[in-house]
Amino acid sequence: MTPNNPLESIYFITFPEDTVLSKDAFQIDTTIPLPVQKKDNEAPGQFNPNEITQEQILAGILTVLAYDKHNEQTQYYRSLITKVRPNIKKELSETAILKAKNEDYELAEEIFLALQGIDPEDKAITLNMAIFFDQRADNYRRSGLYDDADAYDDEALSYYTDALLAEPAIPDAFFNAGFFYLKKHDFIKAKDTFETYIALTCDIKDDELGPNGVYKKERAQEIVNNIKSQNMDDVRFSSAYELISNGDEEKGLDKLRSFLQKNSHVWNAWFLLGWGLRKLGRYTDGIGAFEKALELGGNEISDTYNELAICYLETENFSKAKEALNKALSIDPENTKIISNLGYLALKEGNISEAQRYFEVVLEFDPDDKIAQIELSKLEH
Repeated sequence: MTPNNPLESIYFITFPEDTVLSKDAFQIDTTIPLPVQKKDNEAPGQFNPNEITQEQILAGILTVLAYDKHNEQTQYYRSLITKVRPNIKKELSETAILKAKNEDYELAEEIFLALQGIDPEDKAITLNMAIFFDQRADNYRRSGLYDDADAYDDEALSYYTDALLAEPAIPDAFFNAGFFYLKKHDFIKAKDTFETYIALTCDIKDDELGPNGVYKKERAQEIVNNIKSQNMDDVRFSSAYELISNGDEEKGLDKLRSFLQKNSHVWNAWFLLGWGLRKLGRYTDGIGAFEKALELGGNEISDTYNELAICYLETENFSKAKEALNKALSIDPENTKIISNLGYLALKEGNISEAQRYFEVVLEFDPDDKIAQIELSKLEH
């Protein structure tokens, strides 16, 4: 079992003179204790200093660099591990990214923290950490763990903010931060960061950018144009989202209505209006707003159909709810929120076995989904 405090998994050992740490006979400073990672199968009292391996020492150093930022020997440990393993940053970066892609988030986070401990000034590491926390927040939100998702979004924002200050500037920091701000419906900052990305890449020839770079520049410009054409950088729009998100729906809806008086063509505003109405329990009004959003261009977004379905569910129009959820699922087939709502629909229709199957499918996609776990537990009892 992994201890709650990772630092409890290491010993600090003073080694005898002439101890070497690598095949190149790199000699250590024997006046400074080295952290040694305990073996997984090591019982209390069985520690044998004569059986310590180089890998245990390197693992111990990584643990200290990740979790003990104020250790007075940090600089020595950094120099030691980079001399013994010159390619350590590249190796760990590749491993962390792979673990994140495979949704092994706990291990990926440990590796990213160790990387930052090795070189806290490397803004490329900072950017990778921002992207990681951003993705992990999305994963928690899909699993219904909204408080955890918000906490990881806060972490992501902190790292994005740091990465955006890099000198020289890192264009990809602005590109990825732009999508983060889009997710948070902060269209003013999203526009600013995408415009900065475009400015940083505008003088680079397409053959130097490559196909992916050209795509990103065109995508950034498309998003900026869309924000401008729909006036989503209007402060009233951003304020409305923030108010509704923070539970002050009535004030948020007032801001939105003011915005919609001159921007009635903006589907995102109608979606936001529907969301606020749905949160207030005004489901019939919410249906009207979401249907208007669909009419104006929100019909390519699964969330529009999903939110509309929730309103239909609450007004017991089950056939319309099913129709909306099936459309949402056709756009985003692996979205566990939609599949869970199909489970709730089946429950409301009294089809227990079908509901159970939907919640089981959710857990196939995401074994940690709390909503599906709770609903299945209820059905089993």
